[in-house]
Amino acid sequence: MAITGLTLSALALPPAAASAPVQAATEGTAATAFNAPAVRRTLPADLPGGKSVVGDTSPIHDPALIIADDGTWYVYSTGLVNRENGGTIQVWSSHDEGTTWEYTGTVWEEIPAWIDEHFSDGELPGNLWAPEITEHDGTYYLYYSASRFGGSNSLTALATNTTLDPTDPEYEWVDQGLVVSSPATGLDPNNPGKTFNAIDAGIIEDADGTPYMAIGSFWYGIFLVPIEWPTGKPVADWQSQTVNIADRFTAGNPIEAPYITEHDGYYYLFVSFDSCCRGGDSTYKVAVGRSASVKGPYLDKDGRDMFGGGGSVVLDSHGAITGPGGQSVFGDYLAFHYYDASNEEIPYFPTLGLQRINWVDGWPAFDQTVELPAVQKQPKATAVKAGRKATFSATATGTPGPVAVWETSSDGGTIWQPAGTQSDTRRTDEGTYRSTLEFTADPEQDGVQVRAVFRNAHGKVTTAAVGLSVK
Repeated sequence: MAITGLTLSALALPPAAASAPVQAATEGTAATAFNAPAVRRTLPADLPGGKSVVGDTSPIHDPALIIADDGTWYVYSTGLVNRENGGTIQVWSSHDEGTTWEYTGTVWEEIPAWIDEHFSDGELPGNLWAPEITEHDGTYYLYYSASRFGGSNSLTALATNTTLDPTDPEYEWVDQGLVVSSPATGLDPNNPGKTFNAIDAGIIEDADGTPYMAIGSFWYGIFLVPIEWPTGKPVADWQSQTVNIADRFTAGNPIEAPYITEHDGYYYLFVSFDSCCRGGDSTYKVAVGRSASVKGPYLDKDGRDMFGGGGSVVLDSHGAITGPGGQSVFGDYLAFHYYDASNEEIPYFPTLGLQRINWVDGWPAFDQTVELPAVQKQPKATAVKAGRKATFSATATGTPGPVAVWETSSDGGTIWQPAGTQSDTRRTDEGTYRSTLEFTADPEQDGVQVRAVFRNAHGKVTTAAVGLSVK
């Protein structure tokens, strides 16, 4: 979905501006950073429920999640408005199974020229929207959209790559051009005016490996377009084979961001209901229906057809999470954006959300319990010999389970920096979350103060600051 003017000023900021966890050291201040490399460990499997994330997690709209074979998590998201950083699709990555995220750049430096030519009759798109990322036979297919907010003069296009790793010499997103545009014609012989808005693509293969593209936003709702490999584009005469699978038949028809995933013999259609991109006033929510056939009908928990107003709401605003939606699914994980009411610097900044799906009686369920982080065990001051391991630990509670980011200060607590070595935050048998910071002590670190900041989607809590003595 597009981004409205209510969020323009925020989204024009560099990605790190909203997510920096601590005050950066300024010129002229003395700050001792821990230069040890970050620790990467294999974490225990996530329990179903919300997954707390830290690092660069804003501004993210319409996250498309994929996990590469090497275990790296990637999120592709809508570009920054007003062509900030070129306005093209943004890329984020995580090397600790989706907990700590870093901004890794954009797909291209600028919006392809042919898109500007397509919209040369009026206002040019300020950014590219709503990516989808999928892999087939060793090729990654990145679908993206361009439009003018509030209209149906839109398009979805495609880029391909053989790797997701930007450090790979073969890394290059090659633009493959137009996939579909709207207004479309020939979708319904009984209703020549029926069309979809050509944004928000989501790719699914049926049991036989036949690929389809779910697409649509408002207008006549959600459609399923047959596509083919290896082009990733619609089959011949696709209009006559396209199926209208969801329509709310209400004023404005506020339904969009379709994503279909298969689980245990059913196809599940996730959509976003209502209004995106209004900051604290956003009413986005995630709804779902399921079908034994990829072509539908998709029925909700009460048996209502999503082509006719059905759709069971499974994720809505709760706590500091406002307007969750714009979702994608990879494996058992739902990625979505929300407007973060706990962000003190920029309230309601669009932020990455992750939930591991809890499948209950054949339906996806999401934990919407709200419990702010609370420290249960403070770290203790530590004295060690130079060259020996210094260890600090702390525990906290919260729902979703909080993640600790350890910080250090060498000036009495005025300036805090992230510790160079971070520890996993693990759930204990008592339901608390324990985090441990461990590093080899250096004489220059004598007198350094250490603390942990536990965070989840609803807020944060900071432990007491304790000292390190290096003998």
